[in-house]
Amino acid sequence: MAILSVKNLSFKYPNRVNNVLTNINLDVEKGDFLVLCGESGSGKSTLLRLLKRELTPHGEKSGSIEFCNTEINDMTDYDSASKIGFVMQSPDNQIVTDKVWSELAFGLENLSVPPQMIRSRVGEMANYFGIHSWFKKSTSELSGGQKQLLNLASIIVMQPDVLILDEPTAQLDPIAASDFIDTVYRLNQELGITVIMVEHRLEEVFSLASKVVVLEEGKVAFKGSPRDIAEDDEIFENNPSLLLAFPTSLRLFQELGGVGKAPLNNKEGIKFIENYIQQEDIEVTVDNELRAKPKEPEKIASMKNVWFRYTKQSEDVLAGVDLTVFKEDIFCLLGGNGSGKSTLLKVLSGLENAYEGSIKLFGKKSKSFKNKELIDKRIAVLPQNPLTIFTETTIREDYELLCDKVGYSKEEAKDYILKYSKLLNITNFLDFSPYDVSGGEQQLVALGKLLLLDPDFLLLDEPTKGLDASAKKNLGDIMSRLRDEGKTIFIVTHDMSFAASYATKCALYFDHQIVSMNDPINFFSTNYFYTTPTNKMVRNFLPNAIKPEDVIASIRKRGETR
Repeated sequence: MAILSVKNLSFKYPNRVNNVLTNINLDVEKGDFLVLCGESGSGKSTLLRLLKRELTPHGEKSGSIEFCNTEINDMTDYDSASKIGFVMQSPDNQIVTDKVWSELAFGLENLSVPPQMIRSRVGEMANYFGIHSWFKKSTSELSGGQKQLLNLASIIVMQPDVLILDEPTAQLDPIAASDFIDTVYRLNQELGITVIMVEHRLEEVFSLASKVVVLEEGKVAFKGSPRDIAEDDEIFENNPSLLLAFPTSLRLFQELGGVGKAPLNNKEGIKFIENYIQQEDIEVTVDNELRAKPKEPEKIASMKNVWFRYTKQSEDVLAGVDLTVFKEDIFCLLGGNGSGKSTLLKVLSGLENAYEGSIKLFGKKSKSFKNKELIDKRIAVLPQNPLTIFTETTIREDYELLCDKVGYSKEEAKDYILKYSKLLNITNFLDFSPYDVSGGEQQLVALGKLLLLDPDFLLLDEPTKGLDASAKKNLGDIMSRLRDEGKTIFIVTHDMSFAASYATKCALYFDHQIVSMNDPINFFSTNYFYTTPTNKMVRNFLPNAIKPEDVIASIRKRGETR
């Protein structure tokens, strides 16, 4: 029996011409683990919010959504709040109290659950989720991974039948993301909770799904099991860019013309590669010429023995950091949630001031710049929350105001706005509010605003967050083009595949310091956990391969020389 049934569902936001969802028909069976995927802006988040009455967006809706044969608008307040749980993309957006224990109890208190029952359930959840060791901490002290785990526990404590998750790992580091997905899968398998998850990072979650639904321009393009989609060649022939979104194992299988049972995860991918190359001695060679730095590079930014803390009483976030970013670098900084990467970016850009050490930008001490001169003319910063840089009603109005401040003529402003909106594929929603586009699209429109400044040095905090695979590739190509134009880019990211494909240098931040730094090949090929899915899969055969293109090129090159 379907626990959720969506029939002929269409939806349109106010002041928009086209539907964001059109004639969606979908049955979710009890105990399903359904993964919903598709390009940024395809309607995934809108569909999820329509499944949760309290989060239903404002707009024109037709069709029906039923939970256990009851229209969701006819559910009691108690059932609506407790039976369908929702975990959001941003860990901070869902936490409402200042203590871990009170956050766990908050939902139950609002459901008027008796105090003794609340204590019992909270204690059970704290132990099940491993929260007991930080049970009495302030929520502000938690890492991103801990916050998201707390959000999940705060929903599960209400014993829902359906758990909806909207890109829950988007802001988590790879290890925290893996742990989170494992926990969700355990809830599905052990407790029978029905899971509906939107996720762009399909490496781990794809093979766990019982059902996969692909949305394309607000319509269901495919629904079936992971095996069904993996072995349906027509899907990828009709939409080649779709392959970029799926696990590395499946991409290699399709690209290399594999036959038989398609590998759905790394374990199966290792067997496939091993069988494919058999006894061949394949030496991978990666063309790194385009990412090589000049013989005598110019220093754009440097930190020497830099120390920083937010208050005199708090712990140091930066403790003797040494760092140099050279002209035309694409420098990617990786590390765990809460390790201090975003703080380092703020200190490097001049948005926060170190209490000790030396910071230089463009060969001058950062303190010698007037902050406005530095940020407005030579440096542009994309913060973790891209919405914080918007002030106007629509994206276009925000762009036009910035162009006026910079001193562009109206004609120049029009040309620049058109140029960058086309480059970023955001032309269609320039007249929308930045709050009315998807999370991935918010990243792109914020980057568009920065590019209007024509800065020499771009500092980007998690720019790939919420982007589908095709949009990530376009973003990476833009980064490479900017580098070719002489720009320098510093990126804080959890996206190791993106860093492997586009960085000139990668570094790992741990224990308040940079503990390793190297070119992408040497960085990822020498790491065990902080490496790419490709390297994990083929390290025993092709130890220097860090992305699918390396494997494909190496095998094809070997075939040509035989």
